[in-house]
Order: sequence, then C-alpha cells, then structure tokens
Amino acid sequence: METYQIRALSFTYPLREKPALKRIELTVKQGEFVTICGKSGSGKSTLLRHLKTMLTPHGTREGEIFFEGRPLEECDQRTQAAGIGFVLQNPDNQIVTDKVWHELAFGLESLGLESKTIRLRVAEMASFFGIQTWFRKNVTELSGGQKQLLNLASIMAMQPSVLVLDEPTGQLDPIAATDFLGTVKKINCELGTTIIMTEHRLEEVLPLSDRVVVMDQGKIIIDDTPQRVGERLKGMQHTLFWAMPSPVQIYAGVDSDLPCPIAVQDGRKWLNALPLNGRSFEVPAAQCNQGTAPRSKTGPPPAIRLEDVWFRYERDLPDAVKDLSLEVAVGQFYSIVGGNGTGKSTALAIIGGILRPYRGRVHIFGRDICRKGAAKAREEVLNRVALLPQNPQLLFVEKTVELDLYEMLAGAQLSREEKKQKVQAICELTELDGLLKMHPYDLSGGEQQRAALAKVLLREPKILLLDEPTKGLDGHFKFKLADVLKKLTAEGVTVVMVSHDIEFCARYAAVCALFFDGGIITQNTPRAFFSGNNFYTTAANRMARHIFPAAVTIEDVIEACRNSL
Repeated sequence: METYQIRALSFTYPLREKPALKRIELTVKQGEFVTICGKSGSGKSTLLRHLKTMLTPHGTREGEIFFEGRPLEECDQRTQAAGIGFVLQNPDNQIVTDKVWHELAFGLESLGLESKTIRLRVAEMASFFGIQTWFRKNVTELSGGQKQLLNLASIMAMQPSVLVLDEPTGQLDPIAATDFLGTVKKINCELGTTIIMTEHRLEEVLPLSDRVVVMDQGKIIIDDTPQRVGERLKGMQHTLFWAMPSPVQIYAGVDSDLPCPIAVQDGRKWLNALPLNGRSFEVPAAQCNQGTAPRSKTGPPPAIRLEDVWFRYERDLPDAVKDLSLEVAVGQFYSIVGGNGTGKSTALAIIGGILRPYRGRVHIFGRDICRKGAAKAREEVLNRVALLPQNPQLLFVEKTVELDLYEMLAGAQLSREEKKQKVQAICELTELDGLLKMHPYDLSGGEQQRAALAKVLLREPKILLLDEPTKGLDGHFKFKLADVLKKLTAEGVTVVMVSHDIEFCARYAAVCALFFDGGIITQNTPRAFFSGNNFYTTAANRMARHIFPAAVTIEDVIEACRNSL
C-alpha cells in the first residue's frame, strides 16, 4: 500500500515568481524509510509541509497529494493528527505543556480518548523510549536531546502510520543525534511506521534509509538507493556530493573495484579489502603540538581570556558554568564541542557580554569587562564583539531580509551609496540574492542561518562568536563559510565557534576544546584532539583508525590510501 502519492505538485510562495516546488512526482510505500536531501532552499521543508494540510504554507499550489489512497484535503484534521506525525527541527517550537507526563498525554487528550486508554499509551511510550527516569520532570529541566525524544514519544503515542521529520537532529550533539536516529529506525523496523525525513547531516541517516531523494531548485533530480545516490552525484559533479557520508567521499577519492560503502562499518570492511602496503600516515610535527602555545608575558594580550569563571541562571539553580578558564589568541579559530546542556552556549554568551558571571574575570583584548565601574570600557570593548545565536530568528526585526540588513547599518556613519555597496557585497558573499524581498521567517532554516550571518558580518567585528553556525547549511555553503572564516582570521579577527559539526571543526579549526559539566576538559589541535577520542571524533577517523590512527579528515584517509596502494 502507498502511504503517499504525489502527482505533479507545484507550489509558489506569495510575492515570488520562482516556484519553490516544480512538478514533484513521488511515491512513498508503507513501511519505507525515505530521506530527502538537498541544498538550503531546494524545497525540502516546503515539500514536507505539504504532507499535512494544517502545516501547508500559504501560496499557489497545483497538483495532487494522496494519503493512503485518499486525496489529502479530504482527510479531516482528526485523521491527519492521528495518522501523520510531524517532528520539527526545534523541539521548543513543538512542546506545549509544562510536565513530561502531560506532554505525552496532550495529543491523546486532544483526540478525546478515554483516560484508561491514555494511561496505557503513555505508559507504553514512556517504556519504549526509556523516559521513566524523567517522567515527572518539568520540561524546562530537559536537555535538547531529551526534548526531541519527548516530541517523538508524544507523537508516537497517537500511533501514526507515517512519521515526518524536518531536520530533527539539527540541534543535537553527535551522540544524542545517533541515539535519536537509532530510535527512529527502531520505530520503522519494529512498528512498521513509514519514515520521511529531511536532513543535512547524512553521515548517520543514509545507512538507515531505504531510498534517498535528492532535490535541487524545487525539483527531484535523483530518487535511488543510498549506494547509487553517491555514485550518481559524483558523476553529475553536483555540489551535494560533498554532503555525502565520509565513506562515500573516501570511496570516490580512491581507485577501487569494490562496492561503495555507506556506513562507517562498511567503510572499515572496504579498507580491509584494499591491497594496502602498510605504510603509516605521516603527520607534520606542527599538527601534533598542543593547540595553545604559552603566552609571552611581554607579548600582546590574547583576544579572550577567562579566569575561574562561574555562572548560574538563578540563585537556587546549579551552576551552568564552573571554574571555566580559557585563552584565545588574536586571529585564532577556536572551536568548542560537547554534549547538549553542558554550558557551551552559556560560555559564549559570557564572552559576548550578554551574561555576567558571579565569580571570575572575563578579559577582552586585555580589559576586564566584569570589573565594577568599567561600564564605558565594557561598552567600547563589546562594540567589537558580535554573536550569531543558535536561533537565527532572534536577529530578525524587519519585514524583509533587505530591510533587516540595512537595519544593522542604521547607526553607521556611511552614505546611502556606501551602505548599498556593503549590503550588496555581503549578499553576494552569503548568497542572499533573490531572497531580499522575503520575510526572514519565510526562509528555510539554512537560508535564515545565512541571513543572520550576513547581519552579524555587517558589524565588522574583531571577535566573532558563532553558536551552531553550520546548522541547516548544505555542504556547498559550508565550504563557503569556511573560506569566509579563513579570510577573517587572516585579517586578525578572532573566531570562537560552538558546534556539533565534528567534521567542520576537524577540517577548519585551529584549536578544538571539549566542554563537559560547565568547563573545558581538554583542548588541542584538531588532529591531536580527534585522533584520541572514541566518540567525539570524525566518521573518517572511526572508519580508518585501525589502519591510519592519525587520519582525522576525509582528505587524510584518501591521502593515506593513495600512498599505500
């Protein structure tokens, strides 16, 4: 039986000439696991929102959508609410109650089920998802991973026949994301629930998928098995190939007649089957040294120095940051990784002057911004610091992207023509041309991220703080972001990035630090840092560490293989 059948679906947003969807033809069979991928703005989220009428965006639509053999618009809201589960990217946008147990019961109560049935289903879902230990907690006490798992459990309590997920792991750390996706696959296999998912982080998703649908500019360009998709994208020389899992990219860079691996486990077997000559992977000595050299007492001060910093949000709450000390040199790209809820974003807000610690010192360019009576100095220093928040919507205050960009220059002593030139240059850099007349909230997640980045860069900061900047970005724009950050650091701008994107940190950062329980546990160069970790490391390292333990990036493994063949 077909869960969905989409025929010649086209859709255009208001005030836009270019369609977001162009004659989409797609069939999803019952029990399938289908992953939809593509560049930011390719139409993935727009397509998903057409799968449930109450989420369908306003605009002009053509074509037909059938759900389990019936036209979707003929299915009433109760049928869709119970039969079509939808998980959004941001769990906070979907949670509506204050307690975990009430959130599990809320959807069932809305369907009007009797109390006995509700108690049974809530108990069953709590057991299935392992929620028993935090069943009575307040929702505000949960980590990002727990909130997303609660969203999933609340939806599954209604026993939907299809589960639609729009980049559900975007705000999860690598371990939480793997656990979440494992649960989704368990639902697919054990309950027979159809899964339709969009995702930019394909490393863990593709091995779980039965089919992969690739979209570009509102069209479906590939609909095939995970093994074939990588090969076809490589043959098309499509930029989305660089978003494929590490084993696929490594396979494409090494001459081999063996089948293409998708998962890390398959990649290990593929490496073992290659006729390697046993040469070790040579690492330059400079890349093995400690990430932060001792600072000279006579040299210039670091851009950022935190000394024994403690912070809590309320007097009666536990400390979110504990005895934190760190030092970031001028022009350095410093990345921070770690689990959800460990205090990374709080630390970033302290550096940015948004939060004040109750103990410790925060030095920016040698000046303590927490010292009493230093209000003027604090203001001067913080005018040179810009923060890109985890939620880009926090930066949008105008009705269009263009007005939002000009708003950032409102206080600048520039002529109208100079402002126009700056906005044009930043739009070209962040690929916002064609989006300027849109409302920022109508953009896709990746487009919002680019628009927010453009606003932040217009400030021309000397310290750039980035909280999950690659969230929602496709592989193509990640390369462009890396070039932007490389150029900024070369000009002396200091970059501090909090990220769950392990591959991006490993490839581009100068120093990587692990945040745990409110403080930094360790830091080092990316190669020394990731090659010594079991879980917080790259897929390329997990795939090749038994042969090339020092190889961390995709390029490392390809080079090692070529030198050993």
